[in-house]
Amino acid sequence: MSTTNKITVATTWLDGCSGCHMSFLDMDERLIELAQKIDIVYSPLVDAKELPEQVDVGILEGSISSDDDLEKAKAFRQHCKLLISLGDCAVNGNVPAMRNQFKLSDVMDRAYRENVTLQPQIPNREVPALLKTVKPIHGEVRVDVFIPGCPPSADAIWHVLNELIEGRVPDPSSVTRFGA
Repeated sequence: MSTTNKITVATTWLDGCSGCHMSFLDMDERLIELAQKIDIVYSPLVDAKELPEQVDVGILEGSISSDDDLEKAKAFRQHCKLLISLGDCAVNGNVPAMRNQFKLSDVMDRAYRENVTLQPQIPNREVPALLKTVKPIHGEVRVDVFIPGCPPSADAIWHVLNELIEGRVPDPSSVTRFGA
């Protein structure tokens, strides 16, 4: 716990659609109640630009598809006491992992050469290098809690966070499932 007796929470998204963060925001007025119990110390939803040294709960959305995603997942595992894999992309790779059935070079050619009419070229600047295969979060780092769903509902996220706040081990399968 942090010194303010609030749980510190960090979130980020990797390769995915950010729909899980939208579900987080769908807690609507419950966010006010949640704000009394947690401090969001790092997230695309807040201004903080640096992941603190020590965070109580880390929430990762999306799959690991690039060097950048892998760096973020490793940093979250290093700095977060408890790590949550949020959504089907984080839990099993989901849509981003559909490219795993193809060679990466074929995927790149299709996306950046075959389907482009103006200056077809594979990007090589300011774009994170793609990994050969897409992996779920637990394919690279240890995960403590898995919340499936595409996206998980605001109610499921609310349930899991409240269980953690109360010091209980959440059972996400009681409130969500894959694709729900």
